[in-house]
Amino acid sequence: MKQQESTLPDNNSGLDINTDENLSGTTHLNEPVSEESELEKLRTELEESKDKYLRLVAEFDNFKRRNAKERIELIQTAGKEVITDLLDVLDDCDRAQKQLETNNNSEAIKEGVLLVFNKLRSTLQSRGAKPMETLNKEFNPDLHEAITEIPAPAADMKGKVVDEVVKGYYLNDKIIRHAKVVVGK
Repeated sequence: MKQQESTLPDNNSGLDINTDENLSGTTHLNEPVSEESELEKLRTELEESKDKYLRLVAEFDNFKRRNAKERIELIQTAGKEVITDLLDVLDDCDRAQKQLETNNNSEAIKEGVLLVFNKLRSTLQSRGAKPMETLNKEFNPDLHEAITEIPAPAADMKGKVVDEVVKGYYLNDKIIRHAKVVVGK
């Protein structure tokens, strides 16, 4: 019988088929393949991060532009509803002016003008405008603008508002115009 030749490498050739990959050794240290694949992986992650960052910056710029545009539109049309409501009062003023030119009845004219004034006041109040009460109140520089001081007509009126030259107004409890007043001293 012939002796069969072994197809298995012998132990002297440098390759050990019984090597455990979990054990430390020197056979895998010289392989550059893992470094290149890790470098490519990092490059890919960097490119993805750059792309995400650029998209995020572009999206934020679009948001800022859209927000600025909406703010400008809001400012331009903020008073539209108030102006629309006041146009009705202006129409009443035009009708009152025609009556003044054609009618000599002073009582009817007076009544018509008072109706227009009341409609104007109620329109402004429905929009949040409220007149400031100042007469006989203690002078408050946060609310009032003193035009002048006069001698107080009574001792208890010292430091209080004696006369109101221009009425002050609130809009939804925020001062929109300070009252111009005369203060007793």
